[in-house]
Amino acid sequence: MAVKDYDKLFIGGQWVAPEGDGRIEVISPSTEEVVARVPDATEGDVDRAVAVARQTFDRGDWPRLDPADRAAVLSTVAEAVTAEMSDLAETIATEMGSPVSWAQLGQVLAPTMIFNYYAGLAGNFAFEEVRTGVLNPEVLVRKEPVGVVGAIAPWNVPLFIAAAKLSPALLAGCTVVFKPAPETPLDAFRLAEIFSEAGLPEGVLSVVPAGRPVGEHLVTHPGVDKISFTGSTAAGKRIGGLCGERLKRCTLELGGKSAAIILDDADLSTVIPTLMPNAIMNNGQACIAQTRILAPRARYGEVLDALVEAARAMTVGDPLDPATEVGPVVAGRQRERVEGYIHSGLEEGARLATGGGRPAGFDRGYYIEPTVFADVDNKMRIAQEEIFGPVLAVIPYDVDDQAVDIANDSSYGL
Repeated sequence: MAVKDYDKLFIGGQWVAPEGDGRIEVISPSTEEVVARVPDATEGDVDRAVAVARQTFDRGDWPRLDPADRAAVLSTVAEAVTAEMSDLAETIATEMGSPVSWAQLGQVLAPTMIFNYYAGLAGNFAFEEVRTGVLNPEVLVRKEPVGVVGAIAPWNVPLFIAAAKLSPALLAGCTVVFKPAPETPLDAFRLAEIFSEAGLPEGVLSVVPAGRPVGEHLVTHPGVDKISFTGSTAAGKRIGGLCGERLKRCTLELGGKSAAIILDDADLSTVIPTLMPNAIMNNGQACIAQTRILAPRARYGEVLDALVEAARAMTVGDPLDPATEVGPVVAGRQRERVEGYIHSGLEEGARLATGGGRPAGFDRGYYIEPTVFADVDNKMRIAQEEIFGPVLAVIPYDVDDQAVDIANDSSYGL
């Protein structure tokens, strides 16, 4: 496969040479080969992007347009993304290993729904309204754009998170400096092109792929009015603290350890096929993946057997193969992290019901077998911490109220 080589950054709607000569290598998690290289944005590149965004917000037309005009751009972007669904799904599958069959829905179709939702919101959102006041009979309340937004996205659902951050900010009239994860810059660059083709004015959007130090520079930049971050809880705590010190607005969407409660009268022939795609979606790399499965003790063995059978039946393979249900995790470091949790589960006394290793026949790629742990106590690390891999913890409970207590016994907001 020819390596794609990008030598420019998208700054304020123009493709410009980066300040530095650093490069990000995009590595396919299924082949471990370099598939693309892009500029590694510097703090100076972020400074340029923020300056353009600031000037455009303070002096440009975008914040002052009728919301319907801004919505029209979002609608056009949704149409363009829909038209490129297969290509974008393959791009994301190549970048981070998401099975292409799931990527078409979760990675590409879902973002179009977000773009369309916010485009539709323009017609009925109360940007201005008159309210009855205490001292004055009529008070005009106007909701104005906050200013320059720094948006930071993770690698697991990159286009979806981009849509979720860009859509409301742009509809409100903000300008945006968007930092995609260094693992997944390719879909972000294509989205930048789509926005430009859709008529987004120059200066409104910049895309600066970079690592954490440059991301922190964006967070602390005095020209940025709000930070929108999706990622790990540890990084979120750091960003929240930095924004708090500066009295800067921020929105944080962090980790999850979602629970699925199987009740004692459940029809497993219906429940398990519905549950498994939600438990191991995106190779388990989703904050909403239902990786804690609570089963009634009276039916624990039956539920466990059904889950094990379903996990063993899942097709592990090349993420670009439509038949693949479980692809590789995003990187070698992520596989090591998942394997560390598997080791921790065994050390703490959980029983490995299936999986736990690297699948046979895969000499290359960051693959992990679909893994099911039995006899899990909710206090174990594999039940309390977000693994971000295809690892399920099956936890017994006695009565429904206890199941609810176990489900809620988590430090995560999701």
